[in-house]
Amino acid sequence: VLILNDDYTPMEFVVHVLERFFQKDREAATRIMLHVHNHGVGECGVYTFEVAETKVSQVMDFARQNQHPLQCVMEKK
Repeated sequence: VLILNDDYTPMEFVVHVLERFFQKDREAATRIMLHVHNHGVGECGVYTFEVAETKVSQVMDFARQNQHPLQCVMEKK
C-alpha cells in the first residue's frame, strides 16, 4: 500500500493516517511522511490483497471526510 504526495494535504494529517490505519508509531509515521514529501510516494506496508484493499478504502474515505486530496493506492509487490 502506497501513499502519494500532493501539494495540499498537511504533513500532520499524513502522519495521523499512518498512525491510525497502519499502526505506525510517531517516529516511523514521520519518516514515511517525509519520504512521501521528498520522493512523491511512500510505502505504508505490505498486506494481502483483501487487507490492502480495505486499508486503501479506509484511508481514501477518511481523507475525503476531512476534505484532503490524499491518495492511497495498492501495487503488487
